[in-house]
Amino acid sequence: MAIVVEHDKRRHEILERSLDVFATEGYEDTTFQKIADSCGVTRTTLYIYFDNKKDIFIGSLKQILIAMELDLNAIIDDESLSAHDALFKMINLIIDYCEQNLKLFNVLHAYLLQLKKAHENPSEKINRRIIRLRHLLSTVIIRGMKSGEFKKDLNVHSVVELIYILVESSIFRIAVLESKDLSEVRKAIVPAIDGLVQ
Repeated sequence: MAIVVEHDKRRHEILERSLDVFATEGYEDTTFQKIADSCGVTRTTLYIYFDNKKDIFIGSLKQILIAMELDLNAIIDDESLSAHDALFKMINLIIDYCEQNLKLFNVLHAYLLQLKKAHENPSEKINRRIIRLRHLLSTVIIRGMKSGEFKKDLNVHSVVELIYILVESSIFRIAVLESKDLSEVRKAIVPAIDGLVQ
């Protein structure tokens, strides 16, 4: 009898387990063999799903971003929340994801440095990954402006940039400073959002 393999499930499991390998070994020292061993599959099986370790790493990042996007959409869809409360909740959720993925951001930092050494543009790669996040934040800000909850003359792009700077600060503190305490960033959210209110 043939064994039925659920390819989406296996791919998801590989991406989940590979994060631990990247976090433990670092991006440069992670190999296809180490990932295969961690996942309990052969390298040949791993090649069915991914071309190289970069694909696995990017896939792991995408998986986290997709999960976060689903959670952010749930906040946006919650009509019981004001725009102010939705935005506050969204930013805190993003910071929660940063805290929950401390190891990943250390690896991401090393990966981005490697891209820079290879004369690739890390900023371009990051911006491609976060464009949907920026759009979701813009959606709530525009909703708040239309409802009269937020100031009518806000520059949406500038507000999103301010929020993104808070997120970048969180990632910098995690990846570079190896801080596990983002309470100061969380405190900075309050005046940033309160400043939007009419």
